[in-house]
Amino acid sequence: MVTSIILMNVERQKISETAEKLAGIDGISEVYSVSGKYDLVVIVRVQSNDDLANLVTKKLQVIDHIVKTETMLAFRAFSRHDLDAMFAVGM
Repeated sequence: MVTSIILMNVERQKISETAEKLAGIDGISEVYSVSGKYDLVVIVRVQSNDDLANLVTKKLQVIDHIVKTETMLAFRAFSRHDLDAMFAVGM
């Protein structure tokens, strides 16, 4: 599994619309609107680097209103927050 974080600048009037389009793409697990230097943070979880390359160079390219992206590849996860929540059923 390959996890990537994509930071995006989006045309201001189209942030919500763009976020909704992104959330519907296979491989994108989460989309956050954020404050600060970027408008959206996109979490990508795909099977391979080739899948990530396809998502970034083909699927994102056709979405209007994305001005700039910065893609970061996650090497290792140190937080168990998601795993703990999954296995805490009934606790």
